[in-house]
Amino acid sequence: MKKWIKEHNMIIFLYTLAFFLLMVASYGISAWLQDKQQLKQLTQDLKSVEKKETTTEENILVNPPQNKDDSYWKYVTEPLLTVDFLELSEKNSDTVAWIKISGTTVDYPIVQTTNNEFYLTHSFEKQENKAGWIYGDFRNNWQSLNANTILYGHGRTDGTMFGSLNDLLNDDWYQNNKPLIQISTPAFNLLLQIFSVYTIDKESYYLTTHFDDQKQFSFFLKTIKERSMFDFQTTVNDNDKIFTLSTCKDNFGKRIVVHAKIIKKETRSH
Repeated sequence: MKKWIKEHNMIIFLYTLAFFLLMVASYGISAWLQDKQQLKQLTQDLKSVEKKETTTEENILVNPPQNKDDSYWKYVTEPLLTVDFLELSEKNSDTVAWIKISGTTVDYPIVQTTNNEFYLTHSFEKQENKAGWIYGDFRNNWQSLNANTILYGHGRTDGTMFGSLNDLLNDDWYQNNKPLIQISTPAFNLLLQIFSVYTIDKESYYLTTHFDDQKQFSFFLKTIKERSMFDFQTTVNDNDKIFTLSTCKDNFGKRIVVHAKIIKKETRSH
């Protein structure tokens, strides 16, 4: 009899536990779908922002290599992106730029605040959303640009935010897309050339924004370039200014990292 009662209680416990886990999972899925729908609507609304590609004589080449076989010369003629920031700034005063990456779904405004936590869980409209937003490291100066400007975003499985950066790990992307990033800010428009892509365990080294001297920066550039899965056939040196994109690859702490150097810069008239 005691054995039967014990087994009966165990069955009740297991059913209760299963029901609890089902409710938790249902709530998680519901919240995820709600965040996704909110993000979809917001992204749709942002498509109305005026954007256009430009190629003008005022474009200034940045640190051109002497080697004419360098792939820099293959891409430096590509157009820049210019964005009207009036509407964006009215929606969110934290807006500092817009980013678009060739061969991906990345086409978003960039925000920056006083920490690196807020936009992990808030959308462009500052509403709570687990999808977060694309944001710049709080240590970076968007007027003068640091040696290394860092951008963060969640690696969403549906491809939103920095989710499509996972495509850059595939040989197919490397073979069939231009390794270019267009960035527009209220002060200037930039064309960036990707020179390194890799995955790595969570670390802080590639997230360095300040370097004590050129020697330290040169070693940093050499290190991150050698990590790349692909050879982008371009040089990088301490006269370059670079951007670093960082996102999560999986739930085990792995990161996807993309490094790109500025190859063309156009100062915007005000």
